[in-house]
Amino acid sequence: MVRLSAAFFCSGFAALLCQIAWQRMLGIFAGSDTVSAALVVGAFLAGLGLGSMIGAWVADRLPPWRALAGFALCEVVVAAFALASKPFLYDLLAMRLAGVVDEPAAIFALCFVGLVLPTTLMGASLPLIARAIATSLDTVAERIGWLYGLNTLGAGLGALVGGWVLLGHLGFTGALAVAAALDLAAAAIALTLLPALRGDAAPEPAAPPARSLGAAAVPAPAAGGNLPLWCGLVFLSGYVIVALEILWVRVLGQVGQFHAYLFPTVLGVFLLADGVGMAVAARMVRRMSDPRPAFFMAQAGGFLLGVALLMVLWWALAHWPLVNHLEVDQWRLEGRAFPLTLLLVVLVVGPPSFLIGMTFPFVQRAVQRDLATVGARVGWVQLANILGNAAGSILTGLVTLHLLGTAGTLRLLAVLSVLLLAIWLVQSWRLPAATRWPGWAAFAGCLVALAIVPANAALWQRLHAVFPGGAHAWGEDRSGVALWRERRLNHAEAIPGPFFIMGHSQASIPFSPHHMLLGATGPLLHPAPGRVLAVGVGSAGSPWGVAAVPEVREFRAVELVAPVLGVLRDHAALHPDGPVATLLADPRVTLEAGDGRRALARSAPGSFDIIQADAIYPQTSHSGLLYSREYLELVRSRLAPGGLAVQWAPTWSVVETFVAVFPHVVMLRPGNILIGSDQPIPDARARLQARLADPAIQARLREGNPERGLGVAAEIGGEMLVWGPATPRGAAPLTDMAPRDEFFVNNPVRNTWRSALPLDLAAEVVR
Repeated sequence: MVRLSAAFFCSGFAALLCQIAWQRMLGIFAGSDTVSAALVVGAFLAGLGLGSMIGAWVADRLPPWRALAGFALCEVVVAAFALASKPFLYDLLAMRLAGVVDEPAAIFALCFVGLVLPTTLMGASLPLIARAIATSLDTVAERIGWLYGLNTLGAGLGALVGGWVLLGHLGFTGALAVAAALDLAAAAIALTLLPALRGDAAPEPAAPPARSLGAAAVPAPAAGGNLPLWCGLVFLSGYVIVALEILWVRVLGQVGQFHAYLFPTVLGVFLLADGVGMAVAARMVRRMSDPRPAFFMAQAGGFLLGVALLMVLWWALAHWPLVNHLEVDQWRLEGRAFPLTLLLVVLVVGPPSFLIGMTFPFVQRAVQRDLATVGARVGWVQLANILGNAAGSILTGLVTLHLLGTAGTLRLLAVLSVLLLAIWLVQSWRLPAATRWPGWAAFAGCLVALAIVPANAALWQRLHAVFPGGAHAWGEDRSGVALWRERRLNHAEAIPGPFFIMGHSQASIPFSPHHMLLGATGPLLHPAPGRVLAVGVGSAGSPWGVAAVPEVREFRAVELVAPVLGVLRDHAALHPDGPVATLLADPRVTLEAGDGRRALARSAPGSFDIIQADAIYPQTSHSGLLYSREYLELVRSRLAPGGLAVQWAPTWSVVETFVAVFPHVVMLRPGNILIGSDQPIPDARARLQARLADPAIQARLREGNPERGLGVAAEIGGEMLVWGPATPRGAAPLTDMAPRDEFFVNNPVRNTWRSALPLDLAAEVVR
C-alpha cells in the first residue's frame, strides 16, 4: 500500500503540471478570453470523463494484477505525450492555427483531439487502481479514499511547486519534462507490485463477509444509498466546489492583483486541503453504518464556511490591520502586502476545501457493496464528479458570472446547497431527531447565506474603496471586473481618480501623460498613419493619444476585459463633455472586446501602419503573452512596410526581446517607450518633440488632462537609445514558453524605470 500510495501521489503531481502547461499552450490557440478558456477546460474535463467511463467498464473485467499493469501503462503513455505535446499543442495548434480556426465548436474539437489521449488515460487511472486494491470489502472505501486523497495531495503540491518553482525556473516545456519523469516513476513503482499481486490468492467473494459482534464489525450502509442517487449528489457537490473555486480566484485575484502565482496558489491550497480532508475521512468510514449524515454535513458545512470566510474578508479589507497593507490604490506585489495576500488565500480557501474533500470517502462507503463492481462504481462516481466540475466551470465561467455576477453566483450556490440539504431532509425524516437537527441547522444556514451576501454593486464598491456619494462606474461579466472612481482627498473634496482592471489601478481619468504619449508616439512619427491597431484599451489614455493625431484614418482597439468598455461608456454618460465621451464619439475609433493577440493572428500580413500595445504590468498573469518573442514576431508580420510597433518597456528583458525581433529600434527615456520597424527611424526624438509642439496636438493633450497634458514632453526628455541592423544582439529572453518577468519571484525583474542603463547595453546612447 505504501508503494502504491507513492505511485498515485506522483501521478497526481504530474497531472497538475501537465494541465497547467497544456492549458497555457491551448490558451494561445483558443485565445485568453473567458469563452476560449472555458472551451479548453471543457475539452480537458471531457477527456477525463471519457476515461472514467472506459475505466468503469474495463476495470472490473480485469484481475487486480492486470488492473495495476493497466495503470502503469496509462502512466507511461501520459509521460510520452507530455514529452511530445509541445510540437502538437504549441507548434501546430498555437502557432499555426491560432486565428485560422474561429468557430467555438471547431476550437473545442481541436482542443479535445489534442488532449483526448492523455486525459482519457488520466481519467481511467482511478478505476484501475481501485480494482487493484479491492481485496476486501471491509477496507475498500477506506483504501480508495486514502489513495485518492494522496493523489489529490500530489496534485496540490504539483500546482504549488509547479507554479512557484518549476514554471519560473524551467519554463512550461521543462515542467512537462518533470511531469513525464514523475509519470514514469509512478509506472515503475506500480510495476514492482505486480509479482505480489499475481501470486496472491483470488479475492474474497463478492458478498460481504459475516459480521461479528466485536468493535471491528462493518455495518452495511443504510437503505436509500443507491448508485444513481449518489451520482446525482456527487454531481451537485462537484458543481458547487468548482464554482466556489472560480469565485475564490475572482475575489482573491482582486485582492492579490492577479499575478502569475495567484491561480496556482488558490488551486494548490484547494487541492491540498481537499486531499487532507479525504485522507482524514478515509480513516473514519470503516465504522460508519450510514455515511449520509456525514456527507451532507461536510458538504453544507464546507459551503457555509466558504461563504462566511469570503464575507469576513470583504468586511475586513476596509479595516485595520488589512487596510494598512492592502489598500486598493497601492501596489501589492511586494513588501508585506504580497505575503499577506497569499496568507489570505490559505485562510479563505483551505478550511472549506478540507470539509468538502471529506465527502469523497463518505460516498465510497455508501456505494461500495460488491467487490465485483468496485471499479465500475468508482468510475461512475468519478464521472459524476467530473461532469459536475465541468458544469460548474463552464456554467459559472460563461453564464452565471456573466448574468448574475459574483454575488449572484454565490447566491445560486446557496440555492443548490439548499437543494442538496432538502434531499437529505426528505431521506432522514424517519431518523431520530438527533440525526435530523444538524441537517435543519445547515438548511437554515444556507438560507442565511442567501440573505447576507451583498449585491454585486455593494461587493465591488467596498472592495474598490468607493466612498459614499462618490462618482463611480463599474462593470462585471465573465471576462472580469473594471471600476473607475473619484479619489477622495477628504470628506469635502474629490478629484477624478484611478481606473481599476482586475485589481490593478490602470492609470486614471483624466489620462496620464505617459499613456497619452504611448498612444501618440506611433502616429506622430509615421509619415502616413492610416490604420492603427491597439492591443488593450485600459483607461483610454493610450487610445486618446492615437486619436489626437488627425492623420489617423482608422483606429481599432481590442480590450480583453469587456467591462472596461462599459465603464468607459458609463463615464461618458456622467461626463458628456469629457475626453472619454469625445473619444467614443470619434467615427474613426472602434473599441471592441476580445483577445488582442488573437485579433492580430486573424488579420492579414501587412494590415496595419502602427500596432501599439497598451501598458501592462509584466508581473500580471498572462502578461508574458504580450511581451514574448513570438508575439512581437506576429506584430512585425502584420505591419505594412515601414510600419511602427510601439510598446512600453517596463523591464530590460522586454527591451532585449524587442530588439531581438526588430532590426531598427529606438527607446525614448524616461518614459521607456520602444519603437520598432523594419526600416530606419531617423531623428525620432527631435521629430516627436516638434510634433508635440504643434498647437493642435497640445490642445488635444490638454483636453485629455487639463493640468498635466503638456507634461507629455517630459516623458521623452532623457536618453534616446538606438539599435540598427549591425548592433550586436543576444537571444530574446522572453518567450511564450518561458515568460520570465511574469514569474518575478523566480527571476529578478530589472525595472527600466528604477535602474540606470545596463553596463552591457549595446545600443547607441543619444543624450
